[in-house]
Amino acid sequence: MLGYDEVLDKVRFAFTDRYGGVSAEPYGELNLGSAAGDEADAIAENFRRVGEEFGVGPEAVIRVSQVHGRAVHVVRPGDDLPVRPQPSADAIVTTRTDVVLCVRGADCLPVLLADPVNGVIGAAHCGRPGLYAGVVPAAVDAMRALGAEAITAVLGPYACGRCYEVPAEMRAEVAERVPASYAETSWGTPSIDVAAGVIAQLGELGELGVAVVDATTCTIESKDVYSYRREGQVSGRHAGLVRLYP
Repeated sequence: MLGYDEVLDKVRFAFTDRYGGVSAEPYGELNLGSAAGDEADAIAENFRRVGEEFGVGPEAVIRVSQVHGRAVHVVRPGDDLPVRPQPSADAIVTTRTDVVLCVRGADCLPVLLADPVNGVIGAAHCGRPGLYAGVVPAAVDAMRALGAEAITAVLGPYACGRCYEVPAEMRAEVAERVPASYAETSWGTPSIDVAAGVIAQLGELGELGVAVVDATTCTIESKDVYSYRREGQVSGRHAGLVRLYP
């Protein structure tokens, strides 16, 4: 169920793999949401299992309608659960200890963020458009507005620069704004390295800075996670999950 699972002080960071759920093939097993439409009951049961792993009900696993932008949703004390309707956003932040923040992906980079000392956590879904728009810096700004100072970012599974082939014009456009994202595939064609770009963006965020934990694996190369590039419309979704404990 959890390909990566670490605790830093009062914060648990995890990235799911594709095992331990009830989804049938071609989505098997732990699909947490697919554009092509796995059975709703199976996805709901998968979220129940994820919530149970983190000690919360499925209504407390907070997710948003991801739109490849830079909007940040703040889950505030007293907000009703589940959050309905799901906000259109690509990042979530909170100071609450009774929820798990969840972002989903199948090639895009999930970024989990936390300041355990000041009790603020966040999660961001960052693909090429999100990198260009600056969704991860936007999440950091929102966390600092809630009192965060020393933040750690954990980077999860994504389509790596060795594999994420794009047209040369697209690479040039993104690299003009985020030069560190400029990459080349292992076979010599233009590509974008989203994680390298995010790390560079985090390094530009002032004196406090953001510490980075690299827990990445390539979604295109690893069959333990989902990849839209590899599987197409029948690809499921894995997730990045973060919880702040009391």
